[in-house]
Amino acid sequence: MARVCQITGKKRMIGNNVSHSKRRTKREFAVNLREKKFWLESEKRFVTLKVSAAGMRNINKNGLEAELKKAMENGYIDIV
Repeated sequence: MARVCQITGKKRMIGNNVSHSKRRTKREFAVNLREKKFWLESEKRFVTLKVSAAGMRNINKNGLEAELKKAMENGYIDIV
């Protein structure tokens, strides 16, 4: 999965650049993704995820285990 957050499922959006003369050209709104290692305490190992900034905040708030479970239920990740 390229350019998709594995926690929130966020992906790129397509929109328009609008010039001063209102001329519209297509552009891409990219997701703020980072590849980050998280320590999974229950399995005593690191897990590498492609996570957006919002996904990192969710992990800090709710915990890694809960967010991984939610992401698997939503189909954003297969098996960690």
